[in-house]
Amino acid sequence: MKGRIIKRVNKDGKFIGYSIVLNLPRDGVTGKYKQRWIKVDGNKDVAEKLMAKLTTDYENGLLAKPGKGSTADYLKLWLADYCKPNLSPRTYELYSYICTKHILPSLGRIVLTELKPQHLQHLYTQKKELGLSPRSVQLIHGTLNKALKNAVKIGVLNRNIVQAVDRPRVERSEMHTMSEEDVQKFLEAAKSTDYYHLFFTALMTGMRRGELLALTWGNVDLLLCHLSVTRSMQYLHNVPVKDRISFKDTKSVKSRRLISLSPSTAIILTELKEKQDILRKSLGLPEITDNDLVFAHFDGKPLLPESISHAWKKLARQCGLNDIHLHSARHSMATLMLSQNTHPKVVSERLGHSGIEITLNLYSHIVPGMQQAAATKLDNILLPKETKIDKELKEITGRL
Repeated sequence: MKGRIIKRVNKDGKFIGYSIVLNLPRDGVTGKYKQRWIKVDGNKDVAEKLMAKLTTDYENGLLAKPGKGSTADYLKLWLADYCKPNLSPRTYELYSYICTKHILPSLGRIVLTELKPQHLQHLYTQKKELGLSPRSVQLIHGTLNKALKNAVKIGVLNRNIVQAVDRPRVERSEMHTMSEEDVQKFLEAAKSTDYYHLFFTALMTGMRRGELLALTWGNVDLLLCHLSVTRSMQYLHNVPVKDRISFKDTKSVKSRRLISLSPSTAIILTELKEKQDILRKSLGLPEITDNDLVFAHFDGKPLLPESISHAWKKLARQCGLNDIHLHSARHSMATLMLSQNTHPKVVSERLGHSGIEITLNLYSHIVPGMQQAAATKLDNILLPKETKIDKELKEITGRL
């Protein structure tokens, strides 16, 4: 492949920049030679470096051919050929929704190879002005990045333009947690509901909602007082009813973990199992097996995730805890354990975080108190200790 750098001028003959002209090989179908024009954003040095890179890419078979396919055409193929067979159904559903709802209406008609960073920046600004949350805009950015990264990988694009756009910022929202008194008040109120055992376990283990609803009796050892987290429930919306609930392995190796149970949690789960046994026998249903769900309807059918969250929120409001959601149980457990000087590594493993740095970043509001406690302990360790004789001398001096 040969190419050259030329100057671009406007209709008045004024210099406006540089372009690279690539002479491509003869087309195998038409027999005609083709050229490819690439505008350069920069001076001649930039143009020469880009020219060298394009030549190297061509020799290595990495130079994508110019195409006229639209962004919509590519994204639909990406969803069908890459996302659906390689990602979890829940992730595929999320990417599909973001593309259909947010990306395609704005960028779908643009030729993929003509997509520019300005298009993306305009899309993000437009979505923010329409009231979309910063987190949702960030998801749009992430989806486009994933899609165009794949386009570069398979040779459809030369570069991923998403990398030229700043990732939308998301301000960290205030974390709402429950105090010891809040937990006691909430659990007392929960005793009158059908979800008392579930809510109790959530608060005492810090498990995620999907992990709780996927837990089976085979994963619970009531004698040794521990349970193992190996999978999670996922709920899909745009599929037939019979396919909406499924179970998958936890998302990372760290998420697969062993959680020690407090004596009270072991008692609560033992009580739940006995209750289920009695109810099943009275209804003539089969006995509980290791494959049965711990938290389920009386006939063993799974509970719906949204129903659980709604029940929690309703009960929390009754207790005056308006900002406390089901996921707050996880944060509350971690905050209470850290405030009692539990080592962050232990809390991190209990939560299933991939690293202790995630735990420390999430619960940084607890760190100042831990720092003060550590400083006080340092005094106790390093400073000279008062002996028994010193104390007796002080007492005698005080009486004189």
